[in-house]
Amino acid sequence: MSMGAYDEDEHERREKQAAAVDTDFDDERTIYHGSVEYDSGESTEALLDQFEEMKSG
Repeated sequence: MSMGAYDEDEHERREKQAAAVDTDFDDERTIYHGSVEYDSGESTEALLDQFEEMKSG
């Protein structure tokens, strides 16, 4: 067989594998309780300056 030759058995094996749907997973939604806080007190320029310092250091 030459490179790139069509192999029908391999094609069928891959088709079966691709067609299989994995339904063995937990379908329940996870509920999280809590809060998220962020501080946007710094200006964009200050944050960019800090980023450049981190990159160069």
